[in-house]
Amino acid sequence: MRLIFYIIICLYTMTACDRQQASKGIIDSTSIVEDTLSLVSPTYARGFSVNYQDDMILLDISDPENKESQQFHFALVDKDFKGTVPEGYTRMKVPVETAICMTSLQLSNFLKLNISERVVGITSTRHLHNEKMNQQIKEGKTHKIGIEGNFDNEVIMAINPDVIFISPFKRGGYDAIRNVNIPMIPHLGYKELTPLGQAEWIKVIGLLTGNEAEANSIFSGIEEKYSRLKEMVDTVTHRPTVFSGEMRGGNWYAVGGKSFLAQLFRDAGGDYFLKDNGESGGVTLDYEAVYNNAAHADYWRIVNSFDGNYSYDVLKQQDIRNTDFDAWKNRGVIYCNMKEVPFYERMPVEPEVVLADFIHVFHPDILPNHQPSYYHLLK
Repeated sequence: MRLIFYIIICLYTMTACDRQQASKGIIDSTSIVEDTLSLVSPTYARGFSVNYQDDMILLDISDPENKESQQFHFALVDKDFKGTVPEGYTRMKVPVETAICMTSLQLSNFLKLNISERVVGITSTRHLHNEKMNQQIKEGKTHKIGIEGNFDNEVIMAINPDVIFISPFKRGGYDAIRNVNIPMIPHLGYKELTPLGQAEWIKVIGLLTGNEAEANSIFSGIEEKYSRLKEMVDTVTHRPTVFSGEMRGGNWYAVGGKSFLAQLFRDAGGDYFLKDNGESGGVTLDYEAVYNNAAHADYWRIVNSFDGNYSYDVLKQQDIRNTDFDAWKNRGVIYCNMKEVPFYERMPVEPEVVLADFIHVFHPDILPNHQPSYYHLLK
């Protein structure tokens, strides 16, 4: 159905002469199919839209969580384009050959498309596992450009990339680099409300780098596997409750009930402890609020970068109150150590793998032979 839909779009956008030639068999139907497979159209992502014009592609980006916030508009043109772009749009030459990534989520798209050589600058290598990227850094092909709020402008100008991908609603600090005259494009996948919506931003990178067909193909595979897994738990009668986060500096940091993580738990056949919360981003709670909502939850999801062997004893030593939760008492901690797995650089484009990890924990009878990739029950 999707292929048919794209063919219809392609035929619709053809000129009358082209359609007449196609009907006579003058235009190769194979080329039409190939062109349709390169069309980018979001299905789950709420933060971007694509509009194909005769001589340009209009890319519109907005905050998936708040459509009333600032919007960003780009007219994608080739290097030989001599015309004008619509008012309010920033001209952007494509394909992009070199880019700076400000977040691991952005980097994950390049890695999944196997075009890491185009990433010439990144902010941090703290949890970077990818061998090719680490080698690029070692050889000086990819540079560290500082962190948000404290960028090294001299390094950025020396790299002179085609584009800088930014996260404008995070810590920011971008005013300091606006005068370097390098196009900056927001990548708002981290604000999407669903796992598939977040993963679908790979299409944006595919569109900008000339890898649309590959991006569409990769995402179709992700979507198919994710949907098939989700269907396996749609009819479960028992939905275990799971809570998330840890106490840090006197506060408990979690995510709201409308976040993509909460959706991931639902799709895995579980219930998030803040499912009635209406926020999509991070929330800060005190211990009492967490305990009142999660004391009897079945599972506790934790992600950190612990040195050594993380265990139930460690949780006890960190805060004796951790032992009050049923998930601690019944050995229901679901754990991911970012020092051991490439969490941030792969997880955003592998939601189906993360979903399988959670299903394996919540409903082991459904996926009894699954080998965890990111999350496992803490022993």
